[in-house]
Amino acid sequence: MGGLAKGLRVIEAFTVETPRLSISEASAIAGLDRATTRRCLLTLAEHGYCAYDGKYFTVTPRVLRLGTGCLATMPLPRIVQPWLDALSEEIGQSTSVAILDEAEIVYVARAAQRKVMSIALMPGSRLPAYCTSMGRVLLAALPAETARNRLLAAPLPQRTPRTITEIDRLMSALERVRTEGYAVVDEEVELGLRSIAVPIVNARGATVAALNTGFPASSETMEKAQERFLDPLLHVRQELFRILN
Repeated sequence: MGGLAKGLRVIEAFTVETPRLSISEASAIAGLDRATTRRCLLTLAEHGYCAYDGKYFTVTPRVLRLGTGCLATMPLPRIVQPWLDALSEEIGQSTSVAILDEAEIVYVARAAQRKVMSIALMPGSRLPAYCTSMGRVLLAALPAETARNRLLAAPLPQRTPRTITEIDRLMSALERVRTEGYAVVDEEVELGLRSIAVPIVNARGATVAALNTGFPASSETMEKAQERFLDPLLHVRQELFRILN
């Protein structure tokens, strides 16, 4: 089991920001010695989970079997997908549902209308929580001290000139989410991308996931965009509350 745990740490070293790693780079990210990392990577390559060009490793589509198989067994994606499809058609924008995993969000369902981000998002995709609307909704649902500790423990890169990275400003943003019941992010993940998210809650009032729409930035103010998109999001949230409870 120790070997399995180390192999999983090596797999988790590959992210959107680090899709191509040398042995030494993977070793540093995974926190393992070089020899152990090399054995893990070569084993993953032997079984088709990594490609190796003699210097760099990249994960192959085969690794998706690990995540999509797990997601397929979860009831939430199957429940929300029809609602995402209908909402996406109604507002003409992509919609998603995500859950929180430490300091990242994990997409569990998505209905894409157009490509707004430079990367393709799909179930299993991950993004940092601190700069995403769904991430802020999910972090805001945590006790304030827990949310602060997760932010302090994670890298907070300045992804765009508009990205908030200061802990105090992020905590203020989370407090605003708690007060208003939704989160807006304006070009903090990528320039040209805006998003609005609302929490999906269960009968006990606990946030179990977040629902959002992402749309291109334009000359329209964020307030006008909220007028167009927030009510449809809240309607689907209410329908999901009824179904899930």
